[in-house]
Amino acid sequence: MWSSREAFENDFCPVREDLLGEMYRANENGLPQLVESVSSEVRAMLALFCYRRSHLHSLALTIAASCDERELIQLGGRVGSTLYAQSRETATARPAQSSSYGNRKPITLSTTPLSSVAPLENDLDDDNDLAQAATG
Repeated sequence: MWSSREAFENDFCPVREDLLGEMYRANENGLPQLVESVSSEVRAMLALFCYRRSHLHSLALTIAASCDERELIQLGGRVGSTLYAQSRETATARPAQSSSYGNRKPITLSTTPLSSVAPLENDLDDDNDLAQAATG
């Protein structure tokens, strides 16, 4: 088993980038088919890969939910064990959020007009008086 440092230094995506992109964009109906298209060992490696990236965390939990605990622990040690436990908590607590947009807070826009700023007064006369006083 790799140490945490070795795992981070040797970190690579175990699937093609286009497949990872498809998984990232997949809805909850299409993701299980994409996940099942790779072997169980690659699935565990992919779950760990995604777990180490905050923007892929929900995808990691969804993928890990389809993995065996033994494989996640064998490949990820304590991190694999934690990932397995979190994936089971998430699966039982609420439906899986497979979309990358599922966990984002909604954006709200202001309905009131922006406050207006009073125009600045032109104090050129005061500036000229100060310049004359400094030179004179």
